[in-house]
Amino acid sequence: MIPRSAPTTVSLSALGLAALVALTGCVPNATSAAGSTQLTVDSSADACTVSAAEAPSGTISFVVTNSGDQVTEFYLLAGDGLRIVGEAENIGPGISRTLVVQVSPGDYFTVCKPGMAGAGVGKAAFTVIDSGNPLALGDDLTAQIDTANANYKSYVKDQVENLVTGTEAFAAAYIAGDDDAARALYAPTRVFWERIETVAESFGDLDPRMDLREADLEEGQDWTGWHAIEKDLWPAEAEPGFQPYDQTKREALATQLVDDTHTLYADVQQLEFTLAQQTNGAIGLLDEVASGKVTGEEEFWSHTDLWDFQANIDGARVLYEGVRDILMVKDAALADRLDAEFSALQVLLDEQRVGAGFRLYTELEAAQVRALSDQVNALAEPLSKLTAALVL
Repeated sequence: MIPRSAPTTVSLSALGLAALVALTGCVPNATSAAGSTQLTVDSSADACTVSAAEAPSGTISFVVTNSGDQVTEFYLLAGDGLRIVGEAENIGPGISRTLVVQVSPGDYFTVCKPGMAGAGVGKAAFTVIDSGNPLALGDDLTAQIDTANANYKSYVKDQVENLVTGTEAFAAAYIAGDDDAARALYAPTRVFWERIETVAESFGDLDPRMDLREADLEEGQDWTGWHAIEKDLWPAEAEPGFQPYDQTKREALATQLVDDTHTLYADVQQLEFTLAQQTNGAIGLLDEVASGKVTGEEEFWSHTDLWDFQANIDGARVLYEGVRDILMVKDAALADRLDAEFSALQVLLDEQRVGAGFRLYTELEAAQVRALSDQVNALAEPLSKLTAALVL
């Protein structure tokens, strides 16, 4: 289980690339294939040093050596800094492992994660230059599907790692009575949950314990989790007569939230994904946007719905881009349409950014809400066809 003493982190960030990537995998102690580019990576306690910042498209081998004193991981990330293209994990001190990836031209990032927790260290831009040799992405769909499933599992684990460390910091501030700090951590920490919300929902009663809204409470049901704490942190937005929680209740809510987040972390380690689960997960995340975020019902007191909105779109787009190379083989027109609709929705969201975050939902004009809602619907129609296009 992830150590409770791990530092608070900010995850591998926003969105952007639609580069084609395939046949990505981790090959322990392997040598690169003939004709490929081989680079070295030194992963230390506080650095991630790659021998070059660019390479030609095709097969690239990263020989990762751990010169630190903790087990480490190495990631090649897409240009969004969020989607995992390939990873080499569980590299012990003094050990080397090789990550072999086949990549198209585009912008990427490299990063190492000593201790296998948090945001990692030494994140750096990495450019893949067009070699002039096209990748044969359609030759082995089974391998591509296996790669997509493995990379999405790595992404989910990364998001939950960040959720754990962020939740611990949030809970500590809340218990200590530092409400300003807790309010500042609330939305940025919840994005890690919202990006993988459909996965979290698969674990029975864990989701309602952590994320149930007051409006959805059944008679006699205990209310715990993020939104129960949200109401206490924004009492001015609560109904008249609301009584702030006493210290005993604060500690109980915060402790359970941390414990449940650790349970989620343990549960996701055992997950394996199928192509249908990925595509249906993308559809489910967009449904979450339509049913709560775009209506302002999710964050009833904090009004931080746009943080959740962006996070759900982050998660849906990561799922889509992870299988996009397969879709290009089966239905290139659908891929082109999804690219356009995702981009159009991101433009509308970017218009509501303020600094590192977003405007409050209550600050949106009716026309802006309508534009977001209409574009969610425009994306939902082609996205609903994704599973059939890839699986049937």
